[in-house]
Amino acid sequence: MSDVLQVNATSPAVRLRDASDDDLVAAAKRHENASIEILMRRYNRRLFRVARSILRDAAAAEDAVQECYVSAFTKLDRYQPTGAFSAWLTRIAINEALMLKRRNRHAFVSLDDYDDEQCNGHWTAADLTTPDATQSTSAKQLLELAIDSLPQVFRTVFVLRVVEQLSIAETAACLEINEATVKTRLHRAQKRLREDISRRLQREHLTLFEFGGETCDRIVARVLTRLMSAKAPTQSIPF
Repeated sequence: MSDVLQVNATSPAVRLRDASDDDLVAAAKRHENASIEILMRRYNRRLFRVARSILRDAAAAEDAVQECYVSAFTKLDRYQPTGAFSAWLTRIAINEALMLKRRNRHAFVSLDDYDDEQCNGHWTAADLTTPDATQSTSAKQLLELAIDSLPQVFRTVFVLRVVEQLSIAETAACLEINEATVKTRLHRAQKRLREDISRRLQREHLTLFEFGGETCDRIVARVLTRLMSAKAPTQSIPF
């Protein structure tokens, strides 16, 4: 699996690109590498995002996704198609990310260790401070910082439900929680995001529709130039 598969228009990977997950899994069980590649490319982004939501580090998320695939495809015979393959794969990625988090921080925090009341505390200014807070903040960066500041259980639900746009049922299946819990956590995540972004805007003194000194000087210079050109050389400009 370390070698990158080379495919062309007539390769099995291209012909199987539109195959269902179940068909690809069946082929993967027969050790058909083209099917394995398609499954990885199909779910790479989702697994990276869900791992990133737990680890808050891109490099660590990549490691977790790789471990997820190795674990899944070396134990594929254990997969029982009682649910969606994507949900099964996502749960493995979550577990790999949690285990990596435990190894890196010597503290294991499971998604199931939190209930909604435990995650309903108030934030402090320190909770909102990140190493990236002093960087130039675009709208995308601002949202990513706010998402990273969410409690883990809220963050993962938000990423699956909103960023990956899974349905409530799909999100619940991936996290092995009920749909009502998904709705509650999503609602609280969105509320906290609104509050967080508002606080960041105030703290970082971001100015919308900035009218900087260079813009001011440019407008003044252009207007004076036009006024000067409209007057006779001997006439002064009335102000």
